[in-house]
Amino acid sequence: MSTFLEDFGALRLDNRKEYQIDIIFAQTWTDSRLSYNSTMKILTLNSNMVGLIWLPDTIFRNSKNAEAHWITMPNQLLRIWNDGKILYTLRLTINADVSCSCTTSQWTTHSCTLIFSSYGYHGTKMIYKWRRNSVEASDPKSWRLYQFDFRGLRNTSDILKTSTGDYVTMTVYFDLSRRMGYFTIQTYIPCILTVVLSWVSFWIKKDATPARTALGITTVLTMTTLSSVARTSLPRVSYVTAMDLFVTVCFLFVFAALMEYATLNYYSASARRPVLSKPRRPQYSGLDTRPPHTIIALNNAMYWREFEDTCVYECLDGKDCQSFFCCYEECKDGGWRKGRIHLDLLDLDAYARVFFPTSFLLFNVVYWVGYLYL
Repeated sequence: MSTFLEDFGALRLDNRKEYQIDIIFAQTWTDSRLSYNSTMKILTLNSNMVGLIWLPDTIFRNSKNAEAHWITMPNQLLRIWNDGKILYTLRLTINADVSCSCTTSQWTTHSCTLIFSSYGYHGTKMIYKWRRNSVEASDPKSWRLYQFDFRGLRNTSDILKTSTGDYVTMTVYFDLSRRMGYFTIQTYIPCILTVVLSWVSFWIKKDATPARTALGITTVLTMTTLSSVARTSLPRVSYVTAMDLFVTVCFLFVFAALMEYATLNYYSASARRPVLSKPRRPQYSGLDTRPPHTIIALNNAMYWREFEDTCVYECLDGKDCQSFFCCYEECKDGGWRKGRIHLDLLDLDAYARVFFPTSFLLFNVVYWVGYLYL
């Protein structure tokens, strides 16, 4: 028995990993019981005669549901040749699964498959064969492929081994590639602009706490909204897709920009409130009730100046600055700092102006080269 798709069109895909296609499914086989002697070589019958002859029990294995067209009459065609050859065509609308993965990229070529075989007759009882020029496509202008480009089609045959026998399966592949325009406009450009907007806070004075905090929170909430919108246009899968990776990294950049100001504000406040050491108590002799001469004039300005000198930051000896980063300018001259890099956290904005754009640009280069060309 030979099988072919005489015409197909209106191929539509959605975000539930399934597609819908309208096809005219045609099958030909030979039944010697229907041969006849007549000058009429071809006998064309209406759909009322379909139920009176034997028909192959063909099923679509990856279909979720299928519907035959019955308006205004059943869309069926039955032709019988005088030698017993039969042609049976049927117009169908099929919803089938899409067996593709989104972990690689949205732009790679995907193949939508349509698999059919016999339901009850295994390979020794019924053999399917493709006819020459088995699959013919309709005018591409009638297709509704808003997010995809049609790359071509191909057909194969295979043997499916099951517990009830080996069945001949026929597969049609519709090769498609996703267009970049929709996701670029709806997701990628807004995410990039939101990340760039979060960098504006690096040029705002660190004393403008309301402005920088409001900008950081706004960009974080915007990225959260963009992430939710981007997920609705993709299949609901549990693994991380290429879109999820890009949106997540953009969210981390925006969140890191907000945390950068929180860190800067914390250390700026610490620098304005240095921790003073406890003043030393004067030692009195048990026989002499008067304090030493050097500390008699407690109200003397000279004493308080000397006292402040003894109570300044004790980071020169490495007592208060044990971390890698140093928050006081005096710490970088300490002996314990030799051989280490001195980074002043009060200049964190200057570092961020270089680090954030550079790292984000590097990420984009790796992302687009990896997903488009590798």
